[in-house]
Amino acid sequence: MLESKVMDFLGRHFFSLNNKKIVVGVSGGPDSLALLRFLWGHKDKSNLSIVAAHVDHMFRGQESLDDAMFVKDYCEQHHIPFEMSRINIPMIMERTGQSSQVAAREERYKFFQTVMEKYDYPYLALAHHGDDQIETMLMRMTRGSTGKARAGIPFKRHFHKGMIFRPFLTLTKEEIEDYCRKKELTPRIDPSNKKDIYSRNRFRKEVLPFLKRENPNVHEHFQRFSEDLQSDEEFLQELTVQNMNKVMAIREKSKIVIDIKRFLDMPLPLQRRGIQLILNYLYKEKPSSLSAVHIEQIFSMIHHSGPSGKLDFPNELMVIRSYQNMSFQFKAASAQEYYFEVHGDSRIELPNGGSIKVNLNHKEPLIYNSYSAVFNAAEIKWPLVIRTREIGDRMSLKGMSGTKKLKDIFIDYKVPLQERDTWPVVTDGNNSIIWLPGLKKSAMEGIDSSATQYLQLTYTM
Repeated sequence: MLESKVMDFLGRHFFSLNNKKIVVGVSGGPDSLALLRFLWGHKDKSNLSIVAAHVDHMFRGQESLDDAMFVKDYCEQHHIPFEMSRINIPMIMERTGQSSQVAAREERYKFFQTVMEKYDYPYLALAHHGDDQIETMLMRMTRGSTGKARAGIPFKRHFHKGMIFRPFLTLTKEEIEDYCRKKELTPRIDPSNKKDIYSRNRFRKEVLPFLKRENPNVHEHFQRFSEDLQSDEEFLQELTVQNMNKVMAIREKSKIVIDIKRFLDMPLPLQRRGIQLILNYLYKEKPSSLSAVHIEQIFSMIHHSGPSGKLDFPNELMVIRSYQNMSFQFKAASAQEYYFEVHGDSRIELPNGGSIKVNLNHKEPLIYNSYSAVFNAAEIKWPLVIRTREIGDRMSLKGMSGTKKLKDIFIDYKVPLQERDTWPVVTDGNNSIIWLPGLKKSAMEGIDSSATQYLQLTYTM
């Protein structure tokens, strides 16, 4: 029964065992031992090459080492190549602060990858089954997972240069244990599977029995639901990428800027996935503190805030709204304060990508626009300073009495928030602002008939 059910499941996914080279993750428990036995049984008829890979996480001392020796002995009896690794997970937990499950999983998969590379086997078979699928989906929905995470465990997925596949997702735990009895397998039992401190075990002992009483075939419905969610999500993700390519004004390693108007033209399901796409791109490893609440905060700022706003996300990611643009960038990437002293003719390359050219000459300048400024050189106190803005900066404006805050000038010209901190400010030796390139000129600027030498500044973006 199990054999035909698994083969039908593989066929439904257009997955053939023929001529496959497979690393099998084997803990020694009922599920993984049954999987190893199943694949070993198809070794000749399907021309399979298999290697068993076992990890001793060193949680249970001699007991877990005995598990490893059990798997090793079984493989020797059946002439199956065997690889194992002893990894001190408690020590890794202490060093990294990771939970036992996260640390064990990461190290286990690293070892599986090593074995796949050693043998040049492109497939990794794991023994997750239908009951695992139900538990995983319910746990993730309870935690508030979104997108593809809600779909639970995929039948197959890419893994480094190869692929993971799970042929037992169509089976229940009971079917696997029955298979072990029929094949006279005596698997090892991990006592931690019975402890209520793990949320998965609570779902297993309390929720799963209730669902199975309602419908003994509930695992099949969850599996179909999982596959529907995965295929729908893949399609929506593809549409999201296509639309986001039209929405993103800037895409850099640590910074993304989107056009809010174009973003709002996208259907709402794509908007949500678009924000997830941005966060996945910027966060190489998503912080555990990031949740659906953060997504809602972004949407609230897009739909309900004024022309500007700012959110501080985990790991110093800033989400900044400035008029019709919204930027996602890390503080380290935005911290580009600069200060240059200029004592004569020169060209200053600025961290924001622009440059300012300084020229002293005796002729009246030919170029005269908002990106150039002209001064009577005799009235300028040196050195000039080209810097980023400072708190309280004000400047006197040409044609106006009094002074005006730089902050208000930026607002008047709708300069995006993320650009204000890197916008060049030019002062003289008295720290008086004489020019805000591209925006405003001071009362000192202009052609002076009494000048014998001119200072010309030219800003190039």
